[in-house]
Amino acid sequence: MRLQVARIGKPHGIRGEVTVQVLTDAPQERFVKGEVLHVTGGPVSTLTIKNARWNKAILLLSFDEIADRNVAETLRGARLEIDSDEAPDNDSDEWYEHELLELKVMHDGTQVGVVTALRTNPAQDLLVFEDTSGEEIYLPFVDEFVPEIDTEAGTITITPPAGLLELNSEEEEGN
Repeated sequence: MRLQVARIGKPHGIRGEVTVQVLTDAPQERFVKGEVLHVTGGPVSTLTIKNARWNKAILLLSFDEIADRNVAETLRGARLEIDSDEAPDNDSDEWYEHELLELKVMHDGTQVGVVTALRTNPAQDLLVFEDTSGEEIYLPFVDEFVPEIDTEAGTITITPPAGLLELNSEEEEGN
């Protein structure tokens, strides 16, 4: 099984270094020189870490295969993954982004969207989904607003705060 450990952001400098959004609890173990990471959504299938360093709160990575900023730009948005022998804990209330992607978002028995991302933030995680009109909606990923996740059925049930689903609707824009 593969687990996502980071998402590549923008290039940093001219030598192929990139910023990454860290999605692991152990970055000091995952991002070491020589570590080979699988790439999803990028122009290559694997990358080998050349160097990892922190610039304030941002992790910067360079790779053996990436020599300049132009090539680094092609990696923007790609997911970095590792192979894991860990069996998922079905009783856990923790979720990896790849487990949630493409799940149908249900509200009051009706599909209102599809999960497109999980944004991990210091304060709380945000579930990102695209509603039926193509708008991107952010919902705090907490039990109160996301009471049920059924990966076998391919659904995630939400109970959003009042007005969240209508926030970007055309009726609201007209007021």
